[in-house]
Amino acid sequence: MATVQALGNLEGAVDQGTAELLNIFRTTGPLTRADVSEHTGWARMTVNSRLDRLVEAGLLEADGLTSASRGRPAAQFRFNPARGVLLVADIGASGMRLALCDLAGEVHRRVDAPVDIAAGPDVVLGEVERRFDQMLGDQALAGSVWGVGISLPGPVEFATGTVVEPPIMTGWNGTRVPDRLGAHFDVAVFVENDVNAMALGEQRACYPQVRDLLFLKTGTGIGAGIIANGSLLRGAQGTAGDIGHTWADAEDAHARRPLCRCGKQGCVESYASGWAIVRDLATAGQPIETVDQAVERVIFGDPLATSLLRDAGRVVGSSLAHMVSVLNPSVVVVGGQLAAAGEHFLGGLRERVYARSLPLATRDLQITRSKLDGDAGVIGLAHGLADAVLSPANLTEPGRELARRA
Repeated sequence: MATVQALGNLEGAVDQGTAELLNIFRTTGPLTRADVSEHTGWARMTVNSRLDRLVEAGLLEADGLTSASRGRPAAQFRFNPARGVLLVADIGASGMRLALCDLAGEVHRRVDAPVDIAAGPDVVLGEVERRFDQMLGDQALAGSVWGVGISLPGPVEFATGTVVEPPIMTGWNGTRVPDRLGAHFDVAVFVENDVNAMALGEQRACYPQVRDLLFLKTGTGIGAGIIANGSLLRGAQGTAGDIGHTWADAEDAHARRPLCRCGKQGCVESYASGWAIVRDLATAGQPIETVDQAVERVIFGDPLATSLLRDAGRVVGSSLAHMVSVLNPSVVVVGGQLAAAGEHFLGGLRERVYARSLPLATRDLQITRSKLDGDAGVIGLAHGLADAVLSPANLTEPGRELARRA
């Protein structure tokens, strides 16, 4: 995996206190030297030394003077997010959204592009490199690239950035994404499962005070991202939240439970995913080829498509009810193509969650549509990558692997 290079004027590692000071400014906002001393308890000489180093490196900048009723106004400083550039790409089965962001995770430019994930890592990652190079050629931000973030629609071993037996990503098994992209850009590479990135993006941008949140992606596939006690919960191997491949609680009219793309029978996805709805519509004689076309049929009032989508909401809701009882989130955010059909899908989902979860777990529970829609993934990647490259562990030990410290 690529390692983090020396950051701007910070030659090599910095001391723990300087790294901690940077993150105080990132989370607190503008501060004076006296504010820093009061916040940390450090001596004036220590505050001055660490603050001056960050100013010299361009990571902090002047933010004017305080307005004081007595005494002389004091100089304020703030985090400078324009000091570096982050490149992120949220890659799906048939398309990707790439973005150029600053060190605060703010998106400054985005580009959508078609992609066939089944074309394999050489083709897809080659296109990512080409698009990023193009964006950097006419970027508005002045800073150098500090990191690359990628999300993928399949299982990712987060510690190494390795793709592991993905159901729809033909030819990707065993691919260490950081090896390829790190060699091209010579910076740290952060690889995440797509729904985890969406969960982080929704929480940071729309629910910053919520400590426990579930993000449910309902598109071609079904998956969940989990924010627990303010942190992204990935699990031991990075597969936490894979609700789409749990056993479906469905009134099965089939003599044999349907086969899932993962090779098993009776998964939630095999009943309630976008591809399953497309399959059932095609079997009924409707010329449907994509999930978006199926959702359009629902919006225009097609009775079969509407019935299938409502049933899908109930199947997903039954499995989600178990997660709500176990994890007790404050908010469940539903995104993806099926959520675009509104209450046709969400109504059945809510019905099952409220009926089958513990009463205390649902007493104050919000179940709502995503506010970010297609931007949730890139925003989550940008925030996760910024946290990683600017973490005290990374700044003090820049030679260690990035993912292990995120």
